[in-house]
Amino acid sequence: MDKEQARKRIEVLTQEINQHNHNYYVLSSPVISDYDFDMLLEELILLEKEYPEFLLPDSPSQRVGGEITKEFNQVNHANPMLSLANTYSEEELRDFDKRVQKLLNDDYTYVCELKYDGVSISLIYENGLLARAVTRGDGVKGDDVTTNVKTIRSIPIRLKGDYPQNFEIRGEIFIPIDKFKAFNEERISAGEEPFANPRNSASGSLKMQDSAEVAKRPLDCFQYYLLGEKLPYDNHYDNLLKAKEWGFNIPPYLAKCKNINEVLEFIAEWDKNKEHLPFEIDGVVIKVNDYQQQHDLGATAKSPRWAIAYKFKAERVSTRLNSIAFQVGRTGAITPVANLEPVQLAGTIVKRASLHNADIIKNLDVRTGDIVFVEKGGEIIPKIVGVDKTQRKDETKEFSFIEKCPECQTTLIRKEGEAHHYCPNDKNCPPQIKGRLTHFISRNAMNIDSLGEGKIEILVDNGLVYNVADLYDLTYDRLLGLEKIIEATEDKKEKKLSFKEKTVTNILDGLKESLNTPFEKVLFALGIRFVGQTVAKKLANHYKSIENLQRVNFDELFLVDEVGERIADSVVTFFKDPLNIEIIRRLKQIGLKFKVENENLNISDKLAGKTIVASGRLENFSREEIKSAIEVNGGKPASSVSGKTDFLLAGENIGPNKLAKAKELNIPIISEKEFLEMIK
Repeated sequence: MDKEQARKRIEVLTQEINQHNHNYYVLSSPVISDYDFDMLLEELILLEKEYPEFLLPDSPSQRVGGEITKEFNQVNHANPMLSLANTYSEEELRDFDKRVQKLLNDDYTYVCELKYDGVSISLIYENGLLARAVTRGDGVKGDDVTTNVKTIRSIPIRLKGDYPQNFEIRGEIFIPIDKFKAFNEERISAGEEPFANPRNSASGSLKMQDSAEVAKRPLDCFQYYLLGEKLPYDNHYDNLLKAKEWGFNIPPYLAKCKNINEVLEFIAEWDKNKEHLPFEIDGVVIKVNDYQQQHDLGATAKSPRWAIAYKFKAERVSTRLNSIAFQVGRTGAITPVANLEPVQLAGTIVKRASLHNADIIKNLDVRTGDIVFVEKGGEIIPKIVGVDKTQRKDETKEFSFIEKCPECQTTLIRKEGEAHHYCPNDKNCPPQIKGRLTHFISRNAMNIDSLGEGKIEILVDNGLVYNVADLYDLTYDRLLGLEKIIEATEDKKEKKLSFKEKTVTNILDGLKESLNTPFEKVLFALGIRFVGQTVAKKLANHYKSIENLQRVNFDELFLVDEVGERIADSVVTFFKDPLNIEIIRRLKQIGLKFKVENENLNISDKLAGKTIVASGRLENFSREEIKSAIEVNGGKPASSVSGKTDFLLAGENIGPNKLAKAKELNIPIISEKEFLEMIK
């Protein structure tokens, strides 16, 4: 065989084997035997070894793996991978529907899908080829696991048909139940420990260094959501069906629903039939179908407002409550924690469970020595949901909530209308000091990843830091040689966590780098009670600087979107504290950012006083870009057409309901070209 013959044969084999993979793993309709498939793949691998210059980017030999990844690079998501809000009740689903109805003021449909219990993945395709696969991570950044993901045969490496040039599709990587059982049996036979559950196994597989080992894992993947500027349709459902034509493994378990009643019918059907599925699910995902409506509904800092996950009731077990301990959070909140007789629950051994607060303990009438019922709330955090009082012993005493802080012995307080007891000794209670410092360095705040909870504990225990400003007074000489003795749980031998030269250098470099953190994150990092990421961003953008924020009163804070009485009171109280003012003064001296920089100022007032609704696909603007273009020219972008709308900007595939509403109200309808002329 000469070179040209080898090149042509490699092309034929690549195309043929990829089609057989698709037939087997996506369509479940193989047309050749496993032996014949293996012979074709073996021939291809041999030819590629002899003629490596002809190896194609979509070669099925990549499914076999073999590449070693020592370190997984972190990649920014082009679109944040937000988690969904969860609900367990029909009432909350109907409330969700009412919110959608109120915000849209328009006709809408839902798409219902099963909620697969696996690991989320983002797949980026460029010119029909899989360019990158990224884990969810923290939703903003994830790990590049492309090499490992290419071993999953239900994920296409090359697409077919009329696909967009560049787009992202998201999916869920999982292990089917029967394959998981068989895989565990193989591990037991080989003298290895079996995996606890399919989800943990799938998650661990993605971060293995040897892709050849990943290829041996029975991983599968469903794809379920497309993102891109030039998708074929303006809605979720039709784009999923189209993606199936390109070669994606789009699950058949989905339905378009006209109203919330049809959604509830879909949920009831799969709650009843979920046991018959070949993979694990933990609920149903409900999404608004239309993309423009999704955009109009928007998102909070954590989750989209256009989707929600209904979760089926969790598995429940019973076990003995041995004792109740108490933890102190960074805000001083006291959380009771149940120490349990170890019990298997949803694939893991549970030894502890949350009891939340004094009211929960009282309402459940939980007592030490009781047999209690334990569930995993949302399949994540174990919690006690009831007591088997038929097994209660006569000598069992009613439980009394503690009156003093378990750490500093300060008398606890409980404010009217609040569920938790609090330790008011916020300046000197060790867990509160450590908690505030840990919050300050966390990823969503100052992101000083060279520090961590363990190192913070050492710094506090050695008297080096008491507040966040003290972190920036740390020096090389003060840090070098610090250590803490840790007792290992397995062999009971003492181990030490030491601050060596590299550790100290990394900490100081991380602190220096944190000086570039924008104001909104610095404000969040300060740990003002009830001020989360979203509120911190809104406060920063509204008041522009810490000086302006310090001067506002209780009533003025209500002008800021999402700020209510509780948040306003907390902000005012924070800035009345002399110690907080002193800490901010020190942080300013150090060089932290306490004002909004590089603000996107108005470039004109050509749209001043004009409310504009943009609908449909635009040639020159993404959804965020058109919103910004309206704002920087003095206008106000809106999501729905009303009597207050001045113009409807009509793009390609404009929503028919918006168009009809604009005509009904005699609102001028402008093209993208006309809009560009207006702001020229």
